[in-house]
Amino acid sequence: MATTQTYTEQQLVSLLKHRDNKAFGYLYDNYSGALYSIIVQILTDVELANDILQEVFINIWRKIDSYDQTKGTLFTWMLNIARNASIDTLRSKTYQNDRKNQPMPGIVDDQFDGQTAQPNVDNIGFRKVLGQLKEDQRILIDLAYFKGYTHEEIAAIQNIPLGTVKTRIRNALIQLRGILK
Repeated sequence: MATTQTYTEQQLVSLLKHRDNKAFGYLYDNYSGALYSIIVQILTDVELANDILQEVFINIWRKIDSYDQTKGTLFTWMLNIARNASIDTLRSKTYQNDRKNQPMPGIVDDQFDGQTAQPNVDNIGFRKVLGQLKEDQRILIDLAYFKGYTHEEIAAIQNIPLGTVKTRIRNALIQLRGILK
């Protein structure tokens, strides 16, 4: 029976900075599911989400030297890379054009039962954690982190001042950090 190696966050970061392949495998095995769930929630395209997940891990490997533990946890840093890659893809012209060129429903898809393989984001607990926030905070977190809106866009959508948006999001993130500890 093989023993499963576990690492503290500090050990893992140190090994990754020394380009340890075993540590990178551990990182992928332990974090890919959570990052994938965030990516697919933003993009809603399973195939594209798989491609973006691979790009995210390549970026993590390349940019691990820029990780600063004083600014947040490794997971938070990786989550931001995944979120930003997803939003960049969502806003790209290629993605927008691909969305316009989707097949007409009912022509080819009549052969299938209409079910798709969507991961259950609730299984990783994000919805439960977000459910502990106030509704106004939860809405802003959803718009900013899962739908990719900027603070300015959220202020316009919600018809509230920009400063209020920033304050509520910051307070929500502080509250989430406390819940996750």
